[in-house]
Amino acid sequence: MPACFFATDLHGRTARYGKLFAAIAAERPAAVFLGGDLLPSGASPPAEPHFHDFLHDYMIPEFARLRYSLGDAYPSVFLILGNDDPRYEEESFCADAAAELWQYIHQRKASLGDLAVYGYAYVPPTPFLLKDWERYDVSRYIPPACVSPEEGYRSLAIDEMDIRWGTIHKDLAALAGDASLDRAIFLFHTPPYDTPLDRAALDGKLFEHVELDVHVGSIAVRRFIEHRQPLLTLHGHIHESTRLTGDWKTTLGRTVCINAAHDGPELSLVRFDPESPAAATRDLL
Repeated sequence: MPACFFATDLHGRTARYGKLFAAIAAERPAAVFLGGDLLPSGASPPAEPHFHDFLHDYMIPEFARLRYSLGDAYPSVFLILGNDDPRYEEESFCADAAAELWQYIHQRKASLGDLAVYGYAYVPPTPFLLKDWERYDVSRYIPPACVSPEEGYRSLAIDEMDIRWGTIHKDLAALAGDASLDRAIFLFHTPPYDTPLDRAALDGKLFEHVELDVHVGSIAVRRFIEHRQPLLTLHGHIHESTRLTGDWKTTLGRTVCINAAHDGPELSLVRFDPESPAAATRDLL
């Protein structure tokens, strides 16, 4: 199988997308994984040029051009959304025009050859107010300085009981069931807790006299990986973790875990062979 690509947290930056499209056209990977936070957000600089509707005015046309130019060499594209992406866009990501270009896999299972591919977009509670993709982690605990999933705002209404009692832990158990995950790739937005992949720039910061934890990933995701041992897990969300720790790749048991998020202007592109994920490489383009 030709190499696969992984990129995440592009935040509507057309320069990053352009470099990704150029790399796909030149190298023709078997698959491309996009790990969420794909659209412009209020926390990001505006896309250049500005698009009124980034998905329909930029993403879909550009992926369509790439698909037309590559023909049968067009890769399988798997994607999820992230906590900065409004959930009202989910329907458009699943619409017929988009379905010809990529597979939207949040809380779904897909396949790549004999590999199973799963997607999961939710992250544990954050200090941010958009709660479309936030979930309690293993319990209804809220870390200091964070805002409960029951507060903030949502771009799309969901069941109040689901907001109050749903957890990442329960979701992952339902998503994977009792399947063997030895040949499974999981595309997450959140990284696993207390690893080099979830290190935030919170050193020495206090909230109401309580020191903040510098690790902000998901306990449920970490426990899931340690217990179920998928082949490979792909993560984003924490942009500065690689700069702070020097590591963008780690292992939990037999599972290789990779974070492709980046806090600079470049595209962080991870290339990997599913048959040897530990040999993955990362380039800033």
